[in-house]
Amino acid sequence: MAQAFAKIHGQGLVEAYSAGSKPSGKINPKAVAAMNEIGYDLTTHESRSLEDIPQIQFDHVVSMGCGEKCPWVPARNRVDWDIPDPKDLDMDEFRKIRDLIEAKVKELLERFTEPTPIKG
Repeated sequence: MAQAFAKIHGQGLVEAYSAGSKPSGKINPKAVAAMNEIGYDLTTHESRSLEDIPQIQFDHVVSMGCGEKCPWVPARNRVDWDIPDPKDLDMDEFRKIRDLIEAKVKELLERFTEPTPIKG
């Protein structure tokens, strides 16, 4: 969902990837339904492992609640959003996690698009 929100709100200014250390191989049907509710077709995404994304140094890596247990991915900046995995939650709680992820993505994107003061 975070990758989808980066596409929605990043307006082509960022390239986002989503991957997991132990992907299931399929997109969670609750995630598909929750994103469909806001008009986004998540079926266009794939469940990917970390080996499926470019092996580069990323500008930013966001992990979702794994803290120190997260696999190492080369990045200039890292942030861990302590967000619970919603897969076993009911749809009302799942929607709350969806909305939290959207808010976090928007907050992060705002930092990327803030003008940098010119010093001279």
